[in-house]
Amino acid sequence: MHQNPKSEFPELAGENLEIWNINAAWWDDRIGDGNDFQTYLIEPATERLLAISLGDQILDIACGAGRFARRMAELGGRVIAIDQSAAFIERARTRTSKQSRTEYHIADAANRDRMLTFGVGRFDKAVCTMALMDLPQIEPLLQVLKQLLKPTGTFVFSVMHPCFHTPAIQRFTEMYEEESGRPTVRSGVKVFSYLTPFARKTEGILGQPKPQLYFHRPLHVLLQSCFDAGFVIEWMGRTRSAES
Repeated sequence: MHQNPKSEFPELAGENLEIWNINAAWWDDRIGDGNDFQTYLIEPATERLLAISLGDQILDIACGAGRFARRMAELGGRVIAIDQSAAFIERARTRTSKQSRTEYHIADAANRDRMLTFGVGRFDKAVCTMALMDLPQIEPLLQVLKQLLKPTGTFVFSVMHPCFHTPAIQRFTEMYEEESGRPTVRSGVKVFSYLTPFARKTEGILGQPKPQLYFHRPLHVLLQSCFDAGFVIEWMGRTRSAES
């Protein structure tokens, strides 16, 4: 486990890119068309927050194989979708029709000069869907986003809850007897190392070709990085299933 109280891990950027280029096609084969987690939890909440209007210029950061980029284009957005993994961008371009209002680019989100080539003050909205925990550095991205977005622009991101879902937690199931004498099974998680940022390998999908790097940032570190870049919170909450 690599620990860094400043929450940035530039020394792991090369290894991280190598891992995602290896895993990209395997991941896309399994969830490129979506899964329940995306369809019922993440994407509906993200769409509500983005509130896409026809013609909105949108930057999709760490777009993977482009599923949500295509969805935003269907909703009327004009999407610039970026990912550092050439393997993911190749898959995204293959999956996207020529009529789609979506452009794909290979770009490192932590490279300020590269990001500025997409246009200062160009974007109405930016989104990073379930990927900030996959990025070795987020502070350069947040800083440059303030230049890429229009003054009234919005940045929407989603992450796994950094307290209860990290490679450092331990899941448990135990059986005990209640006062009535009936046996009861209880499951839960034990939380470790929440307050300290770290990088650790894990499997996002069981059986993937190579374990990926997970960059843990507690909520106060993640949000402070946003505040330092000049962002304010407009809404924060948990996703809700269709049944809740």
